[in-house]
Parts: sequence; structure tokens; C-alpha cells
Amino acid sequence: MFTGIVETMGKIVSIERDQSNIHFTVETPLAKELQVDQSMAHDGVCLTVVKVDKEKNQYVVTAIQETLDKTCLQEWNVGYEVNLERSMSMGERLDGHIVQGHVDQTATCIGVEETDGSWKYTFEYDKSKNNITVEKGSISVNGTSLTVVDSKPNQFSVAIIPYTYEFTNFHN
Repeated sequence: MFTGIVETMGKIVSIERDQSNIHFTVETPLAKELQVDQSMAHDGVCLTVVKVDKEKNQYVVTAIQETLDKTCLQEWNVGYEVNLERSMSMGERLDGHIVQGHVDQTATCIGVEETDGSWKYTFEYDKSKNNITVEKGSISVNGTSLTVVDSKPNQFSVAIIPYTYEFTNFHN
């Protein structure tokens, strides 16, 4: 379980295909604090750390075909900045909302509006799916806990404050 509060960003430095699996090597100072078998949210997708190189500030996670089919991970390239969050610990504050790291579906950003130093992102998702959002409800986009400001059939919008814009991959 995660909170949707992005701790830091990492950079994809290597991508290796192994049959239908993909191994991603992520570079981040956070790697020094990680261990094998630890769950990490990568743009909100729960992946298990399978290897750590603390000297290089790198670790490896593996995405299986099911994960690749349900997420946008196949679109990642070397150099991609990914939002990272370690799993939450019992007894700690829950500053965002409960995020499981299991992706319901993907959405496409169809609009970005900047107004007075904040941003409104509008997303569209598969028309064959039922409406999955409600206004003022919580949603995780790229692993970031956000509040839905507009909800329409197969579309929703979220507002991004300057801090979130700067310290997550929304600025990309």
C-alpha cells in the first residue's frame, strides 16, 4: 500500500527484455535505502525490487506481461523520469490517500491548462469502461494522489499545484 505522495523521482538507465518480462534499472539516491523484496511504486505501479547496487544508486525491478498489458510501462525509455514512493508503514501519517499500486486502467492526457501558476490536466480513458471517477474523489495519476475536479463520462480533470508540478514528472 502507498499514499500517493511521491518521495522522489528516479531515472530509467537501462531496459532489458527477458522473454515477455522487462527489467528496468532505476537510478535514484533512494536506492541506498532499499533492499531486495521491497515493494516500490513506480508512477503508481507496484513493482518488487529484485536487485540493488547501492554504490551506483541503482536498483532493478521486473514487470511481467500482465503488468505491461495493464500499464504504460512499455512506453518507458532510457532517460524517463519516474515518480517513486516506498510502501507505507503502519503507524505513519497518511498524507495522500490509500493507493494499492494495482492499475485499474490507463488514460491519455488530452489537455493541459496553466492558470495563475497552477495546472489543470484533463484525461480521457477507454469508452468501453464505466465511469470510474467522481468529482472531489481521490485518484492516483502517475502514482500521485490527486483530487478529481471535473468528472464526465470517460473523462476527468485534476488540478496540479506548483509543488506537485515541480517535484513529480508532471513537468515533463
